[in-house]
Amino acid sequence: MLPDMDGRSAIARRIRELLSEFVKDMGGDPSSPKLVIAKRAAVLAAWCECAEAKLAKDDTALDIGTYTTAINTLRRLLADIGLERKAKDITPSLRDYAATQYAGAAS
Repeated sequence: MLPDMDGRSAIARRIRELLSEFVKDMGGDPSSPKLVIAKRAAVLAAWCECAEAKLAKDDTALDIGTYTTAINTLRRLLADIGLERKAKDITPSLRDYAATQYAGAAS
């Protein structure tokens, strides 16, 4: 995702996983601007998960202002790309449909 970034780290893998899920939920072929927003949302979601894990692991105080700002920003980013899943269009073309329906009739 970023130049000179080791993509093998746990956080990098999680960001890629989240991005993949977001892209799939957008129907698999987002526009370039939506992909940019989805990347930022994936990074922010991973950051929030890390903050939550740290809180759960060692009961470290969480900066609630930073956390709620991150959550609200994430919500807005996800709203921009669409919170609902979009079905991938698998409707066959008229030519493909006719070919499958009338393949036996031609012989």
